Amino acid sequence: MENILLDLIDRKILRSLQADSSRSLGDIAGEVGLSSSPCWKRIKRLEAEGYIVERVTILDRERLDLGVTVFAAVKTNQHHETWLDDFAEAVSSIPEVVEFYRMSGDVDYLLKIVCKDIADYDRIYRSLIKRTAIYDVSSSFAMEQIKCTTQLPI
Repeated sequence: MENILLDLIDRKILRSLQADSSRSLGDIAGEVGLSSSPCWKRIKRLEAEGYIVERVTILDRERLDLGVTVFAAVKTNQHHETWLDDFAEAVSSIPEVVEFYRMSGDVDYLLKIVCKDIADYDRIYRSLIKRTAIYDVSSSFAMEQIKCTTQLPI
């Protein structure tokens, strides 16, 4: 996919949408110095070109009783495509896993999991190891969230 250079207004639109995509088109257009129609056309182009992937609502995890964040570092001695496909399918089917990465270095995979408490994490862990062969899992529980953003530096 070819990246087209974004001009200053495109970048302002993306920053504005990242901050709050629920704002009215008129508010966004005014903020970036355009009238509504040209602003709308730019937003539609940014969506069509894949710069805007989706628009979501960010929920308060604490209010939803999902106050525990776990980072699970997974090591495996299985490095073939069939195992990876099975593992990826198993992990992807667990809704509490909100991020999932294949890593370089000592850890093969890193999972970010949000759950109610340690017992809830144990349920998730047991579900995962039941579905796939894992060599080692090391879990770290976040004590405090200091910074968390979905906004990319544009």
